[in-house]
Amino acid sequence: MEDSWVNSSEPDTADAAAGTRPPVGTDLHLELTGEGSLRTQLMHALREAVRSGRLLPGTRLPPYRSLAVDLGIARNTVAHAYAELCEEGWLSARQGSGTRVAQRAVPSQPELARRPQRPTRRRTVHDLRPSSPDAAAFPRAAWLTATRRAVAAAPNSAFGVGDPRGRPELREALAEYLARARGVRTEPDRIVICAGFAHGLRLVGGLREGRVAVESYGLDFHRDVLDEPGPRTVPLTVDSHGARIEELPGTGARTVLLTPAHQFPTGGPLHPERRAGVVDWARASGGLIVEDDYDGEFRYDRQPVGAVQGLDPDRVVYLGSASKSLSPALRLGWMVLPGWMVDDVLAAKGSREMWSGVVDQLTLADFVACGAYDRHLRRMRQSYRRRRDLLASTLAVRAPHIRVSGIAAGLHAVLELPEGTEDEALRAARRQGLALDGLRSYRHPDSAMPPRDGLVIGYGTPPDHAFSAALDALCLAVPDSPQEDRPEPPPMRGGDPRKGRAPQS
Repeated sequence: MEDSWVNSSEPDTADAAAGTRPPVGTDLHLELTGEGSLRTQLMHALREAVRSGRLLPGTRLPPYRSLAVDLGIARNTVAHAYAELCEEGWLSARQGSGTRVAQRAVPSQPELARRPQRPTRRRTVHDLRPSSPDAAAFPRAAWLTATRRAVAAAPNSAFGVGDPRGRPELREALAEYLARARGVRTEPDRIVICAGFAHGLRLVGGLREGRVAVESYGLDFHRDVLDEPGPRTVPLTVDSHGARIEELPGTGARTVLLTPAHQFPTGGPLHPERRAGVVDWARASGGLIVEDDYDGEFRYDRQPVGAVQGLDPDRVVYLGSASKSLSPALRLGWMVLPGWMVDDVLAAKGSREMWSGVVDQLTLADFVACGAYDRHLRRMRQSYRRRRDLLASTLAVRAPHIRVSGIAAGLHAVLELPEGTEDEALRAARRQGLALDGLRSYRHPDSAMPPRDGLVIGYGTPPDHAFSAALDALCLAVPDSPQEDRPEPPPMRGGDPRKGRAPQS
């Protein structure tokens, strides 16, 4: 009798074929409270779960035998409660589909009706913030192949409690790759895997006392990480040759954070004399250089600039990540440390909770070792260069008064604006559905440099099919050329239509 309507827990093949399979599960939390028999209490609990929306229409309930065991009550009690709720219309039962919440049992949510409506925000159509690469270009097939191969080859110990340094396979692959591609001098035991640049910066910064010198233009959340114990960052002036290293002795800083390969956001590498100068400062003062190599793989119009770490591995912490080269969603970064810092960093990192996922580490190790990482970078370098060229050529035609800088490398460019026009350009961009950043937002609040007006344009984020439309919107957002600088329109060919005859020569 019971089995005639309480069906097996096999999924509904019709739902599966339609691609609309409802939630499935065998665990169900119910509290039997109130008066009456156990069947009455169970029916009341199920009704309330449906009425409140905790059990959505189409949700499959556990087989009555399983629920009876979980609740510690008789099977017939659950079977009869299911049967009665089916007759009332709260549940439905069908052979091969089990017992489910009826589709017409729509939960009432009066609290939603009383919730005040939020003001409508203008929708972002194009994201030109310099935050991430093209998500659509993530190498899914190659990554999946690497995952299967890496997991199959991994020792059983990889899925237990591991080394806080990170998986040895990844550290070995990174040591070879960074030496070959970035000029880094290290060995696997001096590499520690972390969850991205900010995680690594927090670990290193927490071990350093005193002031930290930073570039006068940079990411505010990096400054926030370093200022967590209290304000201690001091700005270094940035010019066309990068940070002015000669200012370091006057800051009293014992640590300096730099983006020497491609200054962020103004663009350009640190001048060779300044690269040597910052190493000399670190050696003479016992200071530490923290090198942010956030997009060192992407170079277009010049030879790649090697890492400063290669000049003195004992005075430089090299920080890199997969956020720009692959995806920020991976949460994979690496610290190349001086030997004397490794134990302290590992102690600060702690055990287990702050580790990156083992499967992603194993996959990236295989991805690098088999050459797929190099192939992906070459492909993306070509793609981003085409976008960079299209950005520059479009602005040259449609907004020739706007100077574009910082485009020899990386995934972003700076549009230099006339003084006092940045705020209006940002408002115009929002009206066009553009998400982008103003240059002033990157300026250190204590910088003695006068603020510069500009827009920081990330050309890596939009997918290829949307990039031209994003540039159209951008051209509508940038300020017009001042009236006095506009060229006179050329004379009309074929005569002046207002006079009906050609102009006299």
